[in-house]
Amino acid sequence: MLLANRTAVISGAATARGIGRATAELFAEHGARVAILDIDGDGAAAAAASLGPGHLGISCDVTNPESCRAAAAAVLDSFGHLDILINNAGITEPLKIMEITPANWQRVLDVNLAGVLHLSQAFIPHMRSRRQGSIACMSSVSAQRGGGIFGGPHYSAAKAGVLGLAKAMARELGPDGIRVNCVTPGLIQTDITGGRLTPEMKEEIRKGIPLGRLGEAIDVARIFLFLASDLSSYVTGAVIDVNGGMLIH
Repeated sequence: MLLANRTAVISGAATARGIGRATAELFAEHGARVAILDIDGDGAAAAAASLGPGHLGISCDVTNPESCRAAAAAVLDSFGHLDILINNAGITEPLKIMEITPANWQRVLDVNLAGVLHLSQAFIPHMRSRRQGSIACMSSVSAQRGGGIFGGPHYSAAKAGVLGLAKAMARELGPDGIRVNCVTPGLIQTDITGGRLTPEMKEEIRKGIPLGRLGEAIDVARIFLFLASDLSSYVTGAVIDVNGGMLIH
């Protein structure tokens, strides 16, 4: 098992068919104790319970620094230490540039970008004290290609910001033994995308993917597992594409 005796926090992992849940299940299979953080506290608790005994489900609003600090305190009180942080929480809105209001902009940037900062800040002091830790952040192919299928320009901007933030964190935290990396998925079939894709749309998208299929949540979860484990012990500041070749650059 790649994560035996490790502890992990995964934000935004309450959704049944989401990347966060798939990552939590895979981490648990590999021996980690997992804390699921989600704005849906009941959902987080149910998701943690589904993993088996020893896991945690905690309500956390990543846009609120105090909520992040409280969640961190609860995790550390229960687990004693933290090895892995997966900044997965995010939202998207399929808006065009002229449809984006200040409220739309702020909400998407707060969850997708500021949320990474707030939750990382809540755990970095602990990781620094132990001189070890792995932080992985969810970005998107949308950040690299200037838009996606469902996310508007504000989503692309937020996810591009995650790339810059994670690289800066990797540079600053490397001397403390903390690795920071990013994952950039393409179109992954989750609850967010599932109801919006017709069979015709899926077939058209598939034609543009060299591997010939749409991604599944487990495809991304496996990359998070790699980044969380010692298999990537000399990897920091990296951006790993998980898109089947949708974007090759």
